[in-house]
Parts: sequence; C-alpha cells; structure tokens
Amino acid sequence: MGLSISTLFSSLSSLVRWSKEQDVRILMLGLDSAGKIGEVVQTIPTIGFNVETVQFKNIKFQVWDLGGQSSIRPYWRCYFPNTSAIIYVIDSSDTARLPTSRSELLTMLSEEELAGVPLLVFCNKQDVEGAAKPEEISEQLGLAGGETQRQWSVRGACATKGEGLEVGLDWLVNAIQQK
Repeated sequence: MGLSISTLFSSLSSLVRWSKEQDVRILMLGLDSAGKIGEVVQTIPTIGFNVETVQFKNIKFQVWDLGGQSSIRPYWRCYFPNTSAIIYVIDSSDTARLPTSRSELLTMLSEEELAGVPLLVFCNKQDVEGAAKPEEISEQLGLAGGETQRQWSVRGACATKGEGLEVGLDWLVNAIQQK
C-alpha cells in the first residue's frame, strides 16, 4: 500500500541523458500513514528509513523513504545533504492532518541544504471517498506565491493502483534535469 520504489525507478530510468557518474538522491517524506512505503511491505510502517539503490546505465539512483512518525521527523534533516529532489506524500483522505503536514513540509523546505531542490507533492489515496483534491491541498499547503526558489508540483495519486505516479515522476525527472 504505497508508492512503490520499483515504480519510481521505472520512471526515473528516463534520466539516462544525465552524465554517467552523477548520483540522483531522492528523499521520499510525509507523515506516517501517508502511503510512502512500497507494496512489498504493505502492513509494516517505515521505522527509521528504507533506501533502494539501483544502477541503471551507469547512473545510480537512491530513493530514501524516511519514516513519518512524529518522533522520527526531527531526524529528517540528517538526510538533506546532496538531495536532488523531494517527494512529499500526503494522505488526501486525512484532511484533519493537513495543517501538520503543511507545517512539516514548510519547516523542511526552509532548510538551507534543500534550497532550490525540486519538490513533488503526491496527494495519495485519491480513490478514498471524501479525499481532498490536489488543488485544495495545494492551496492549503500555501506553496503558490510563497515558494518561488524551487520548481514544485502537486499531483493526485493512488499509489496502490499506480494512478498518477508516472505523470508526477515524469515531471520530477524533467525538474531534476533542468536544475
């Protein structure tokens, strides 16, 4: 139940135009229960972090899935150096936690080490009845007008069905390449 790391790598494979020895480090963050974990570990939340490294045509991709529990969030900053992009996952069906998610996101984005790093926000669980639409979430996050120093995009997704992932990841690949 979540954003599958293998799905990420299939879309990131289009980065083959990059220089042969360049690392692409992507942080995948969000509050607990947002749906970040891969489908292989559906029932076990990420405690600490999971990392997948794949070598593809001499390009090394690293996706760091960091746990979202409140006790772990202060440690996110330990993973900020050398980050090429951020994927922030929000549970669209849990609107009561949007203010907390917004606060954590904006705190993270204010870190100097992440200045200019492209941001993709996946509004996950769009298939759940009553889930907030990406436009609503984008407005509540307050990125428009306030976030002018980085490329960012807010996209709807249903990770368990794979819906919306490819389009969002294609955007992210283009944003990384333009950076």
